[in-house]
Amino acid sequence: MSFLPLIESEGIIFLTKIILPQLYSINFFILDGITFKIYNSVNSLPTLWDTVAQKNVFLQTPYLSVLEKSAPLNMECFYIGIFEHSNLIGVSLAQYLDLNKLESFGERDKCIKTLIRNFVFKNFASHTLFLGNNMITGQNGYSFSREIGFECISEILLQTSNEIITYFKQKGVKIHLVSFKDFYENCSVELKKHRFNQVYEFSTQPNMIFYLKKKWKSAEDYINALSKKYRDQYKRAHKKFDGIIVKNMSFEEVKLHENTIYELYHHVAKNAPFNTFFLAKNHFSTLKEQCGNRFQIFGYFLNEKLVGFHTLLLNDTTLETYFLGYDETIQKENKLYLNMLYNMTAYGIENGFERIIFGRTALEIKSSVGATPVHMSGFIFHTNKLINRFMDPIFKNLEPTLQWQQRHPFK
Repeated sequence: MSFLPLIESEGIIFLTKIILPQLYSINFFILDGITFKIYNSVNSLPTLWDTVAQKNVFLQTPYLSVLEKSAPLNMECFYIGIFEHSNLIGVSLAQYLDLNKLESFGERDKCIKTLIRNFVFKNFASHTLFLGNNMITGQNGYSFSREIGFECISEILLQTSNEIITYFKQKGVKIHLVSFKDFYENCSVELKKHRFNQVYEFSTQPNMIFYLKKKWKSAEDYINALSKKYRDQYKRAHKKFDGIIVKNMSFEEVKLHENTIYELYHHVAKNAPFNTFFLAKNHFSTLKEQCGNRFQIFGYFLNEKLVGFHTLLLNDTTLETYFLGYDETIQKENKLYLNMLYNMTAYGIENGFERIIFGRTALEIKSSVGATPVHMSGFIFHTNKLINRFMDPIFKNLEPTLQWQQRHPFK
């Protein structure tokens, strides 16, 4: 059986095959009656999509609509519906990034290794496909309404990537790099028992997760649990915070301060060690409009001027920290970032969340608040077979060395 290129129709990307002279659209067959369809429009998604994705806000249509309406300028999203005998049982997300459109990979680190890494990405990996969400840390790439074996999951992920590669090939775009992210260790071990044993596994920084104790009912309970050293750290930071007003911002307030919010975000983003995208200017207002109270944005005001903000997404029993921004001068003088971490912690405790996902970067200061490192890995391959053979030494030599000391703030 021979297959023709992917075609687009009403927001759905179909694989087609020839039977006699007639053209038929079909699902992609995986295993035991499992098939999938790839969509490029949220409006085309099956009606039960959010029911299947009910445990993950990052796969539900309000958030996916945000990606569609305010994705980074170099990003294109695809939504995968997984079916068993025509019944939707799983959902997944893929993102294409064109790194040629990126203004900067990040301006903080200027070492030789970083400069070489940026050159390699620009020249040998400028068209990258992610299976999962490249904008956040955590296992948010797929969700199922029932238990699915990892053999089937591995087939879905790999076949999806192949079909999207073919789709872009027909548009004259060659995908260079394909990455599958992020997986907790128990999942990556299972995936490697199947076809992912032929795909290079990589790990960068850990995911900093704060597991909140059930006995904590207030921020005061948390503070009392800290050792003297870290209780003093909290007090010093809190004292530096005098004069700053924190406000939970409404949609109208987010719209009013949209330009400042973006400037504060962009300052932090461009000074990150590595970036593959920059958010659209309307991202935060669109997120507030689409997700309502499940998206919280807190503004930090000094003398009535917005000098910082942090954002949270309420994801079932998990509190997800999202993007933030701040004025660098105020951050240093008023311990803005550390106070944001404490405020996120207080929100998580007081609203009954089980854990807070603090994500990657700033590992040491996050651990001083109470977060612990959780190993996560991804899988990656290059579509050039020669380059792919040397993925291990390439990746290890381009990834900056991570050195940090975990803190243990509790009694």
